[in-house]
Amino acid sequence: MRVFFDSEFTGLRRDTTLISIGLVAEDGNMFYAEFTDYDRSQVFEWLQENVINNLWLSNPEQEPPSYIGEGKLVTCLGDTEQIRQALRQWLSQWDWVEMWADIIPFDWVLFCDLLGGIFQFPPNLSFICYDLCTLLKMKGFEPMKTNREELAGFSGVENKHNALYDALVIRACYEKLIAL
Repeated sequence: MRVFFDSEFTGLRRDTTLISIGLVAEDGNMFYAEFTDYDRSQVFEWLQENVINNLWLSNPEQEPPSYIGEGKLVTCLGDTEQIRQALRQWLSQWDWVEMWADIIPFDWVLFCDLLGGIFQFPPNLSFICYDLCTLLKMKGFEPMKTNREELAGFSGVENKHNALYDALVIRACYEKLIAL
């Protein structure tokens, strides 16, 4: 099963911490988690306005976004250990899992760390991650200049910088590129 994922985190630095993670499988199953133990001292204005303010599990005033539709969504609001256990359980539903990210260096390292490192991966999870940027390049697109939402055919940006929304965009881009 191909699983497309994205995460939101506190910055592009070695000691960054996860804020949220979203995963979308080819079969429509989805997983979305918000971390309660991210390092709030690393939150800066842009992050607050564009990521933190769009969290909907931890903010009772936020309605769940309409793009989740009627899909099979598992959610988790908790600390890293709680999310690790929920994610392991969610991943266990398939015999084999192949992970896809937009840009590997950002999301994959944090994903691996969340699961305790590659040597702690569930046996059904590949230690190789694939990325949309390479696929874009192979299909003749310039990865840094390609608007993912436009390519995916998403007309309205309902919740950009939400990990689940971005994972849905990654899956839609993959499907479009493979069909070319």
